[in-house]
Amino acid sequence: MTRLFARGRRTVPARPAPGTALAEAVDLHVRLGQREVLTGIHLTARAGEVLALVGPNGAGKSTLLGALAADIPAASGEVRVDGRPVGDWSAPDLALRRSVLPQSAALSFPFPVEDVVRMGRAPWAGTPFAEADEEAVATAMAAAEVTGFAARPFSALSGGERARVALARVLAQRAPLLLLDEPTAALDLRHQELVLRICRERAEAGDAVVVVLHDLGLAAAYADRAAVLHGGRIAADGPPVEVFEDSLLSRVYRQPVEVFPHPRTGAPLVIPVRAAEHAADGVPGRAPERTGIPDGLPI
Repeated sequence: MTRLFARGRRTVPARPAPGTALAEAVDLHVRLGQREVLTGIHLTARAGEVLALVGPNGAGKSTLLGALAADIPAASGEVRVDGRPVGDWSAPDLALRRSVLPQSAALSFPFPVEDVVRMGRAPWAGTPFAEADEEAVATAMAAAEVTGFAARPFSALSGGERARVALARVLAQRAPLLLLDEPTAALDLRHQELVLRICRERAEAGDAVVVVLHDLGLAAAYADRAAVLHGGRIAADGPPVEVFEDSLLSRVYRQPVEVFPHPRTGAPLVIPVRAAEHAADGVPGRAPERTGIPDGLPI
């Protein structure tokens, strides 16, 4: 792998200025088989911000992340990374500019944890930045709290431990654009918060972070912007305090919700309205006769 990335001349990216567009989707359409999964997507991820992609299952979040990563081709429209169409970058050059954390982390061989994290440094082989490999690996492992089992085989880890090792690999890569697909799915409460704190720290250091999340509370607490996807389209895009609105979320998720400001931070708290709270005629647990959610989604 190191030899692959060492071949040929590559342009090492400069640190982006705050607000620089590091990933852009312009009128993006993606088809998987006979089905159009994304339709007319316009989205920009900028240096210095955390952008959360949220929405129900099947909304197109992971597909959009894969398209931004250049792992899924566009049927039409364009995806740009660092100002250029993704097709203009070679794989080694692209790896210097974006790192990708997929939903599942699987390896066929029982590599030690430290070696898995070190794989994130492969794109820098043959560049002056290769001298920072050991420091980058150690720093990433400490951030993800995996240093304590550096010598254990990856295959012997729990699902949550594997997820943190995979995140450490992405952090060690030190690309200015991080694309993370459900990084908190297998994690306990402490480590969910840890991962989102890391996302915030990377954004404050000047990176652009795009993260797929199901937990709207995490998105509201840590993201600068949230793009709400539904049916392959973006229903809303903006700061969570603006786009996390109860009527919009109720329509998109087909579940009544209420949104309240956190009493201390003001961040939106999204609370599902449950059947017991709709008790009719004083009968606890009776389902509401009407949810207030229309069959269609005119958004």
